Amino acid sequence: MRPYVFAFFASYLVAAVLHLGWRKTVWFTLAGYLIAFASEYSSINNGFPYGWYYYVDTTRGQELWVAGVPFFDSLSYVFLSYCSYATALLVLSPVKKIKGDLVLLETGRLRRSFSALLLGSLFQVFLDIVIDPVALQGSRWFLGRIYGYNEVGMHYGVPISNYLGWFLVSLFLVGALQLIDRLVRHKEKPAGVAAAPYRCLYAPFLYLCVVAFNLFVTVYIGEHLMALTGLFIYTLPVVMAAVLFCNRINRYHKDELADHLVEFPWSAAAASAGPVRSGRP
Repeated sequence: MRPYVFAFFASYLVAAVLHLGWRKTVWFTLAGYLIAFASEYSSINNGFPYGWYYYVDTTRGQELWVAGVPFFDSLSYVFLSYCSYATALLVLSPVKKIKGDLVLLETGRLRRSFSALLLGSLFQVFLDIVIDPVALQGSRWFLGRIYGYNEVGMHYGVPISNYLGWFLVSLFLVGALQLIDRLVRHKEKPAGVAAAPYRCLYAPFLYLCVVAFNLFVTVYIGEHLMALTGLFIYTLPVVMAAVLFCNRINRYHKDELADHLVEFPWSAAAASAGPVRSGRP
């Protein structure tokens, strides 16, 4: 019923497995789903953390529902959280350019940093700013009317409490991913991890695809002001992320490369010396 969700989820699996390996990806998929389901179940029954809303059970006989929540709705939080977290790493990490590839010189410390937690969570909230208003208009496109709020909110019908709830839940989701990254250790190259060309761009590209899909649907249903608002919201962070990323290419300290290779000796960054400029960016 929602082919775009399957496409996004499949893309998430490819990006996450190549980046983290199968074990961490499976653990995060399970943990992320449970956190998302718990938040939705709580909100439709207690009004926390998103505020009071409800699901319309018109599809109950056509798709899997769990305790009043559509299964694939909670599952979508998983790929939204991962691509937001990976986009944060793209902004924060030094970058090594080698022939036909760009490699993030990430470390465990950077992966599990507060900066990655905060930035990844905010990236996810910004996704919901364009997703929720158009999803609320699901009766006007192929999604269908699947949910609503008890009271009309001030942002195209969406209450501010929804975005505050998304920020809180995003902190838990990204934090869970960081905890899994800390606890699930590998002495050798994890199963699934591979040096695919430009692997570091897969998850950020998925992030942009989610944004583009929702803006396209917004224009399709004739909500041009809503689409323009979403476009304005995203112009500055996308440009800033792109500029920061480009400015960090081959601008790393030799210690940053060494720290990266100590934790990830299988990294493609080990295959080529590449230019190293003095000083940290």
